[in-house]
Amino acid sequence: MSRRVSSSAEIRNLAAVSSGLLTAFVAANDQTLPRLRKHVIAPYDRRYRWWQMFLILLVIYSAWASPFELAFQKVGSGSLLAIDLVVDVFFGVDIIVSFFVAYLDGSTYLLVDDRKKIALRYVTRPWFAMDVASTLPFQVIYRIVTGKHNGGSVFGFINLLRLWRLRRVSTLFTRLEKDIRFSYFWTRFVKLICVTLFALHSAACVYFWLAMHYRIKQKTWIGSQIHDFMDRSIWLGYTYAVYWSITTLTTVGYGDLHAENTGEKLFNIFFMLFNIGLTSYIIGNMTNLIVHSATRTFIMRDKVHQVLRFASKNLLPEGLREQMLAHMQLKFKTMELQQEEILADLPKAVRSSIAQHLFQRTVESTYLFKGISPDFIAQLVSEMKAEYFPPKVDIILQNEMPTDCYIIVSGAVDVLTNKNGTEKFVSKLGPADMVGEIGVIFNMPQPFTVRSRKLSQVVRISHQHLRQIVQPCNIDAEYLKNLREEIVAELPFIEELNCGINANLIPSEELPNCDASISSEKEGTNIEGLRKTLPTRVIIHAHRLSESRKTEGHSLGRLTYLPDSIEELMKLAEQSSGQAVEKILTADGAEVEDLLTLRDNDHLFIC
Repeated sequence: MSRRVSSSAEIRNLAAVSSGLLTAFVAANDQTLPRLRKHVIAPYDRRYRWWQMFLILLVIYSAWASPFELAFQKVGSGSLLAIDLVVDVFFGVDIIVSFFVAYLDGSTYLLVDDRKKIALRYVTRPWFAMDVASTLPFQVIYRIVTGKHNGGSVFGFINLLRLWRLRRVSTLFTRLEKDIRFSYFWTRFVKLICVTLFALHSAACVYFWLAMHYRIKQKTWIGSQIHDFMDRSIWLGYTYAVYWSITTLTTVGYGDLHAENTGEKLFNIFFMLFNIGLTSYIIGNMTNLIVHSATRTFIMRDKVHQVLRFASKNLLPEGLREQMLAHMQLKFKTMELQQEEILADLPKAVRSSIAQHLFQRTVESTYLFKGISPDFIAQLVSEMKAEYFPPKVDIILQNEMPTDCYIIVSGAVDVLTNKNGTEKFVSKLGPADMVGEIGVIFNMPQPFTVRSRKLSQVVRISHQHLRQIVQPCNIDAEYLKNLREEIVAELPFIEELNCGINANLIPSEELPNCDASISSEKEGTNIEGLRKTLPTRVIIHAHRLSESRKTEGHSLGRLTYLPDSIEELMKLAEQSSGQAVEKILTADGAEVEDLLTLRDNDHLFIC
């Protein structure tokens, strides 16, 4: 029987449960584990995980004891025998427990809690035979059957089957590397240390075993130095063996301990070849970890050098060069705050929720959007992008075409105007203030230069996105009466522009110079006036639609404001194509008969 794992709004340990990505997502906390059959254990049960961690400690002991008992046979049949039996008992219990642990089906990702299926799956897998072989106490069985206490080196090699248990350690490190609660660097570092120590210990034990079983003890690597090493302390021989192993691995090679016979020389050859691979593995991993931590620094330095070369080749002024460098350095400093690459991989709903959490209060405090419905704010905030500007950097240039407007989240900016070559200070703006909205709303060149006073964070609203949201919504757009007096004083033409806007946009009492009859019968505001301030822009292509389809895309066209009539639109098309135009078609091949059917940024083709 398969049971689906229940979901939870708060999962505390996703990556620490399994080495598989999909498996990790079903690892819920103890309160959300599915109800399994009686006497069946969930693999993610906390008690079972603690049991596995306890077995890891016993695996570490087995990894040390198995090669050690091969080299020093007396220890394996004496003082360590009782400890080995206790360890084998625990692993025997684990074999029994494995028949009651539910498993995750690889195709359906459902927990299978049928005990027959669990047992059949475990018995038919290769690791069952290896688990049994590495757990049976063959030396004790031999003593019981034959009555002899010494079976020679055979049991030393049989005990090496316990190294099969090391797969648990490998699985543990794989799981820890994916667990965000642990440092990846230190997890890999500890893993490399463990691999190195095990290699040194195993090589030392095998090398000492060669000396112990050579017929002429004095013609061995240790016998040439200590003639009676067979009668000396076990730990003395182990120390000499580890010393040789370390000097060989590190390629120091003092020469005081060296091979004396053919068997030792052959072993040295294979061990040194193995060391080449082990050393390469260690150096490669450590280099990768260190370089990875400094990757951002390398990229930043490379980008800075590219900026400097570009500025030198183009003879840019010193002030502009400093602005470029300041912006580049700030970009790397704030990369962790923005994380655009990470956010791009998230679902749109999650990105929208993040944006609303970060910027919704600021947008609601902005004068242009006060009193606006939460739905409108949510749509607006979801497409906003945060940017950082260092001090004394131009955010908007006077007389540039409006593409975006900005809301200041933190910091401060100066609003400046340039008249007759002289720069004049107009106003200082801070958090929750807007800049660039006048040019966007009126579709006119930006009337001011906006320069950051100090480190500032802003959110950008594109012209097109603002139009798309504003057009179908009702919005209280009485922005003129909320503008600062010093800004209005620099824009005497605003009242003239607004006289041509639908009177419902701004009540007549707020525009004393306009004809009061325009808006005397309606109260409040609607979006129609604002739509008129945002004329539609279209892209006219100087070739026919069939040619564009052959190229499977649109070539570059001419971006222009939509005129007032079809005739004027055809004249523009004739000027762009240089040939007579009979019809204007949209991108889907429909003929344009009414300009009201066109939308912003539509592609138009001649016919």
